[in-house]
Amino acid sequence: MNAGQVFLQPAGAGTLTAQRWLDGRLQTVDEVVSEEVPVAFVYNGITHAVMLATPNDLEDFALGFALSERIVRQARDVYDIDVARHGDGIAIELRIASGAMARLQRTRQARTGRTGCGLCGVDTLQRFADDCADLPEVTAPPMRIAPAALHRAMAELAARQHLHHATGGVHAAGWAGSDGAIRLVREDVGRHNALDKLVGALQHSGSACSDGFAVVTSRASYEMVQKAAQAGIAVLAAVSAPTAMAVRMADRAGVTLAGFVRDGRHVLYAHPQRVAATA
Repeated sequence: MNAGQVFLQPAGAGTLTAQRWLDGRLQTVDEVVSEEVPVAFVYNGITHAVMLATPNDLEDFALGFALSERIVRQARDVYDIDVARHGDGIAIELRIASGAMARLQRTRQARTGRTGCGLCGVDTLQRFADDCADLPEVTAPPMRIAPAALHRAMAELAARQHLHHATGGVHAAGWAGSDGAIRLVREDVGRHNALDKLVGALQHSGSACSDGFAVVTSRASYEMVQKAAQAGIAVLAAVSAPTAMAVRMADRAGVTLAGFVRDGRHVLYAHPQRVAATA
């Protein structure tokens, strides 16, 4: 930071005192760290899930989580979102359509989500298999993304990770147009939370999930593909590796899955037809 330059601490970050070893000596310094708090999702007065998350973009998080977890089938089934901060965490109260609430009550299980949690609340292997089989197939209009656009999006996402730049401790999910220009970015300590926030932001902004693609600063695990497919996102590009389950799920759901999008290379694991073979 240059002399006289003012540091603006990003939302979702806090400052604490720490001991830093540098250049052979110990120093007392103020360190900027990412916040991680319990966030409870409450639907029509009933708590359904508690997730650990970064406490910013919470209305986006609430809407994206409700959609990607199939609590509601469409954004208009969420009538109201109210964020209430308490001493021990945050409660997000959502008022949802009666039909959605009836479905939720039939399958409701209280869940506590850890950072990186994938199967919280799934009580049997059959339930997990049923959830996977029930995934919608993405039927986005045909698109053809140039390799340069894929890599432009990942580079721009890295440049716009303001919370990560300050703390070094969060993931990001970004939405890019077909030219690779990043339009939206959301960050969180949990990679799946960041994607939920992005899905909610897309809905709140009125953006169509059929006219672009998503990039994430993480591995592509099964739940990332699941959330993308549920939102109608046709192309998901990750900076790191996918899992075998994620690849199989992407193939079944019609999602183009790209991994290792960095350093001028990428690997297409499912539905490669949406990414051009040459520059």
